[in-house]
Amino acid sequence: MAETDLAETDLAQADLAERDSAHRFRVALHDTDSAGVLFFGHLFRHAHDAYEEAMRRIGWPIDRLIRDGELGLPLVHAEADFLDRLRHGDSVRVSLALQAQTRKRFVLDYRFWRGGELAATASTVHVAIDPRTGRSRPLPAELIEALGRLADGSVG
Repeated sequence: MAETDLAETDLAQADLAERDSAHRFRVALHDTDSAGVLFFGHLFRHAHDAYEEAMRRIGWPIDRLIRDGELGLPLVHAEADFLDRLRHGDSVRVSLALQAQTRKRFVLDYRFWRGGELAATASTVHVAIDPRTGRSRPLPAELIEALGRLADGSVG
């Protein structure tokens, strides 16, 4: 294979990796409890990491939202179910999808996969607020459109 063919293959693989936007992590020692199992609170940290990555991929990076000060998307409810233990050293893939959306809020569902096995699920509810007043506000039309990419599985 020629060098240019190899370079094109590398670019194609990088593009494929970018489209495979599920968040990945390895359960670190500091993530575990005394039994070597993922501490429940850290599941939400990893869910939030997946959320931040998905928002970046759809063009709404959280760091930019915070800097701009025009829109806040605080989390107002979170829940999780643990279906199997996630242990120190386990490699985990987190998939994320838009579950529901209204004029002022959206719900995201997370699936935590260890290999081909579903080990945990989580759900977060986010509301749109004006950061200056703390009052709820409608989601911007552009964000609603971008969130739709999380519903169809093309991102997240």
